[in-house]
Amino acid sequence: MSSRKILSFVRNTKILQRTFVHRSFQFARKRNSYHKFTSKFFTLSSFAAIGIWGLTKKKGENDVVITTKEVLIAKADALYEQEQYQEIYKLLTNYKDSGDVEIIWRLCRAMYNMSKTVNEVDAKKLVFDACNIILDAVKLNEDHWAVHKWASILLNSKTLYEGIKSQIKESYNIKKHMLRAIELNPAEPTLMYMLGSWCYQVADLTWYQRKIASIIFGQPPTSSFEEALKYFENAEKIDPNFYSQNLLMLGKTYLKLNQKDLAIKYLKMTVDYPAKNEDDRNAKQEAQKLLKQL
Repeated sequence: MSSRKILSFVRNTKILQRTFVHRSFQFARKRNSYHKFTSKFFTLSSFAAIGIWGLTKKKGENDVVITTKEVLIAKADALYEQEQYQEIYKLLTNYKDSGDVEIIWRLCRAMYNMSKTVNEVDAKKLVFDACNIILDAVKLNEDHWAVHKWASILLNSKTLYEGIKSQIKESYNIKKHMLRAIELNPAEPTLMYMLGSWCYQVADLTWYQRKIASIIFGQPPTSSFEEALKYFENAEKIDPNFYSQNLLMLGKTYLKLNQKDLAIKYLKMTVDYPAKNEDDRNAKQEAQKLLKQL
């Protein structure tokens, strides 16, 4: 069990296996009034997304419906707010070869979230397919932050199926995509959280885990708790209290750095954080456990 910890950079909170990733985009959209409007509007409306950029007809109807790329994306985002991932998949899957990265990364996001609700065989297929699609999207547009973000997420998820050697081998690529995403969008706090978690897990490797990594990969990845703290703090500066797990990781990192007072501060903030989902409840429980030990 401990060996899987290598390069499962978000193992402790299972952020890439639970709801963190899809919640991260909810944070961004809730700060955007345009998406609030489209979420309400498109929940009540429907259309036939047959052609992205032109005029199309609903089958069996005479009415012409204007179907633009922006409308298609708005519909997908509205469905995402409702966690209707299969509906997003149905809506976007025909456009996976469209060459449009705005559609592609949203399709991959939906496939990733679908993978958490199906059996292991189907989940693996969804993750592998989505990973291949998003890596092709990187080649189409190397300057899109969301493409790099989802490349790192899906690469990590794929390696969990492939084993420890793959996790170590792909660790640099996973971090590379995170860094590129941050370079392109430094104002996105969840990217800072993801990279902080990566640094924390690498810094927290035991000596025998590092030995395994050295055998498999001549130069194992390195980081420090100080580096992890920098990213967690940056995330809070961008958007204070945006995520319970970031508060938890701040508390845990300060503990590692023997700064007990600051650790207690953030652990208490985690406990007091309104629990709206499983991520929040897990963070609260872990923070309570750590506080009892102090």
